Amino acid sequence: MLDAFSRVVVNSDAKAAYVGGSDLQALKKFIADGNKRLDSVNAIVSNASCVVSDAVSGMICENPGLITPGGNCYTNRRMAACLRDGEIIIRYVSYALLSGDPSVLEDRCLNGLKETYIALGVPTNSNARAVDIMKASVVALINNTATLRKMPTPSGDCSALAAEAGSYFDRVNSALS
Repeated sequence: MLDAFSRVVVNSDAKAAYVGGSDLQALKKFIADGNKRLDSVNAIVSNASCVVSDAVSGMICENPGLITPGGNCYTNRRMAACLRDGEIIIRYVSYALLSGDPSVLEDRCLNGLKETYIALGVPTNSNARAVDIMKASVVALINNTATLRKMPTPSGDCSALAAEAGSYFDRVNSALS
């Protein structure tokens, strides 16, 4: 797992160069936006259960067959597994946002995700839809436009962090397709 600092050092070391130029400017921006990043992660973590349960509910509303006998969310055990998987995804997205690097998401969550779901007979299109709903909720939380819960955010624009978080959800959907 790498963070923004480790990634720059590894890349510079591979080029046998000192950290400087655009890499140094990117790290300065990462530090300057530190409180926004922490507040964004706090908003995600504080509302994770609501975000996941809303996403799963939305997915089921769009496809009620999931909770009928034979559906992938039929029985409490399967529904609990669906909620658990959503919590895992959102946890790793929050780790990636905190570190400013998607490697932890890629290595610990997405590696083999599609194959696992296929082996278990879980429809990836339903998962992708739940991930899209989680993405919309998280972006709204970061931008402080969510109806879920308003949280104080530092002054300034958080749209870059919202876009970064959205890109992590896009990586999850790419891994599922």
